Amino acid sequence: MTESTPYGAFHFIGIGGAGMSVVAELLATQGESVTGSDQADGSAIDRLRRLGIEVTIGHDAANVPREATVVVSTAIRETNVELVAARQREQRVIHRSQALALAARGTRFVAVAGAHGKTTTSGMLAAALGARGIDASFAVGGVVAGFDTGAHVGRDDIFIAEADESDASFLNYHPRIALVTNVEPDHLDHYGSKEKFEQAFVDFAECIEPGGALIVCADDEGARALGNTYRSKGGRVYSYGTTGAQDCGQDVDSHLELHHVELESGRSTAFCSFRNSDIEFQLSVGGFHNVLNACGALLVGHELGIDMRLMARALAAFRGTGRRFEFRGAVAGRQLFDDYAHHPSEVAATLKQARTAAGQGRVVVLFQPHLFSRTANFASRFAREFAAADQVIFTDIFAAREDPIEGVTSDLIASQVTHSEVVSDLREAAVRAADATGSGDICITMGAGSVTDMAAVIIERWETTL
Repeated sequence: MTESTPYGAFHFIGIGGAGMSVVAELLATQGESVTGSDQADGSAIDRLRRLGIEVTIGHDAANVPREATVVVSTAIRETNVELVAARQREQRVIHRSQALALAARGTRFVAVAGAHGKTTTSGMLAAALGARGIDASFAVGGVVAGFDTGAHVGRDDIFIAEADESDASFLNYHPRIALVTNVEPDHLDHYGSKEKFEQAFVDFAECIEPGGALIVCADDEGARALGNTYRSKGGRVYSYGTTGAQDCGQDVDSHLELHHVELESGRSTAFCSFRNSDIEFQLSVGGFHNVLNACGALLVGHELGIDMRLMARALAAFRGTGRRFEFRGAVAGRQLFDDYAHHPSEVAATLKQARTAAGQGRVVVLFQPHLFSRTANFASRFAREFAAADQVIFTDIFAAREDPIEGVTSDLIASQVTHSEVVSDLREAAVRAADATGSGDICITMGAGSVTDMAAVIIERWETTL
C-alpha cells in the first residue's frame, strides 16, 4: 500500500494490548520488520505469531533489537526494563499513535474519536465499505465480525482508525475526515479538568487536513459545541442527530436528521433525512446508540463520494465488533453477552440494549470497574445507570496503568446499588453471576479489564449445573 518507512525495524513493548497488536499487524503486513514483548500470552499474541512476528513473553532488555524504533503506549511505565534500555542506548522511542500515523500515510485517513462509540463506528465503516467493494485499511480496537481481526491492510486508499483521546495521543493524527461521536468528559486522571478534556477535542479538530471535514453528533452537547467552534474557524462540518438542524443550531445543508427508529433484539431500522432526501437503513445489530453511529457512518461515506442510499444498504453488512454486546453462548435458555462498557454512558447504552434483548427476562451483570480514578470520579453515575439491571455483582477494580487510591474500591458504587454485592475473587464473582441467571435471563460480563475471561467460567458453570 505504501513504501517502507525510514524508521527501520519496530519493537513493541506490550504488543499484546488491543491497540498495540493492531498497529504491529498493520506495519508487519506492510513489510516492516516487527518484534515485540508482553507479560503474558493471549489470543492477540497467537495471531501475531501466526503472521510471523516474533513475540517474547516477559520483559527483558535483551528483547530489544538495537536498531529498532521502540513503540510504547501510555500503559508502559518509564521503569520498564526494555524502555530503560532503549533510552540508555538513545534509540528512537515513539508512541503507538505515531506508529499508526506512519501506517496511515498516503491514504484518505478517517479518524473516529469520542469518549465512547469509536470501536463500533470504526468497525461499521470498515464493514459497510467492504460491502460496497472498497477494500479499506483499518485499525480497530476490537475484532470486527466478518474480518476476524481488528486490523487489515487493504488495496484501496482509505484508512479507518480509532482516535484515542485517553492520553491526547489522537493529536498525532492528521485525518482527511474526523468523526466525533461525543465529547463526554473522561480520563480526568490525565486531563485534570473537564475544560482541558474538551480543549483536546478542539485541538484534534484543528489537526484535520486542509480541505477536510469534521462530522459530529449533534445529540451530544460536547460534540455539538465542537462542531460550532470548528465551523466558526472556517472548517467544514457535518452533523447528525434526532433533532432538526435549526433546533440544534446546525447548518441545514450539512445536517442529517434521524427519525422513526425501530429497535428489536439484534436488529434495528431507521429513517433519516439529508438535503431533502429521505433514506432508510437497516442494521444487523440492536441498540439506539448503534443507530446514531450509523448516521455518522453515512456522512463519512458521503464525504468519501459514496451515494448515501448505497451506503445505507451497505450498513446491514456490519454484524458487530468484539466485546460490544458480543454474544458468547447460551445454555438452557440463559444467554451470555460480553461488553467493554466501562464509562457510565456506555453502561447505560448497553443495559438499554440488553433490556430489549431480554424481553421479559432478567438482566444480570458481572461488572469489573476500570481504573481507580474513574471509579472515584463517576461512582454515583455508575450507580444510577446500574439501577436498570436486576442484579449486579461487582468485582475488584482493574487497576490497568494506575496505582491504588486510598479509600477507592468497588464499594463506592455497590453501596449505592440495592440489588448488588461485591465479590473480590473474579472467578467466584463469575460463579455467583452464573447462579443468579435463570432461564430466559441475560448475563453480561462487563468492563475493560480481565472480566472478559470470565465468560468461559460462566458457560462452564451453566453446563455443569444442568
